[in-house]
Amino acid sequence: MRKGRTRDRQIRGTGAGAGAGAAGRTGLGQDGVMSVVKINVLTVPAEQREVLEKRFASRAHAVENSDGFEWFELLRPVEGTDTYLVYTRWRDEESFQAWMEGPMKSAHQGGGEGERPKPAASGSTLWSFEVVQQAAPKKA
Repeated sequence: MRKGRTRDRQIRGTGAGAGAGAAGRTGLGQDGVMSVVKINVLTVPAEQREVLEKRFASRAHAVENSDGFEWFELLRPVEGTDTYLVYTRWRDEESFQAWMEGPMKSAHQGGGEGERPKPAASGSTLWSFEVVQQAAPKKA
């Protein structure tokens, strides 16, 4: 894959190992539609880690009001890799695509005067999943 290119790969969790221990709960939302998870896999050189984290922190609430948005996490590598994971969960594929074409596109195009800042990541791959099963802590 070329530097800075994004590849979208659809992966469906199946089989006995998918979400084992989930006590039969599925990834269906209140309206019966299966949630989708998008994981942006970013290659970030050590000298760019702080830049990446500050950029995400400055836009921390940009996605929260998007229709269909359910969850976000930025995962920092702790050892042996330069790969960050950007985890988002959406009600459906259409909600994710609407965010990609609207708020996300605007945020990454920059704004105002001057040049757009250099990307902190040197590469990016987008993984796509459907939630098949899930579990949460039992209430005491």
